[in-house]
Amino acid sequence: MSNQPVQTVTTSADKAKLALAVGAIVAGVVGFYALAGQSALVRAAALVGGLLLAVAFAWTSQLGRDFIGFSRESVRETKKVVWPSRKEAMQITGVVFGFVVLMAIFLWGTDKILEIVLYDLILGWR
Repeated sequence: MSNQPVQTVTTSADKAKLALAVGAIVAGVVGFYALAGQSALVRAAALVGGLLLAVAFAWTSQLGRDFIGFSRESVRETKKVVWPSRKEAMQITGVVFGFVVLMAIFLWGTDKILEIVLYDLILGWR
């Protein structure tokens, strides 16, 4: 039995809603800069208004509803994660720092050995 996911085709109405959302964002940003002579509150209101309008347009499209469903499912999955205790987190962090120090020493030593081999033995520059 085939277990292939079903893809939904976005309609032209959904594409138009997403285009309107992008247009609202652009209008909000343009309004923010076009109102350079106004107070910061008016400029911020133009920007936030454009963003809110874009969210409203995107929310009504199928892609927006799918994104909201994905976000809710992500939050639900995050709640299922068993987070390490403080002690475990500190131990893991110590192991990572120790490995980084050992790797730095190894790479420094390799660099110095190659430097000696290349400059002193092969090229004779020193």
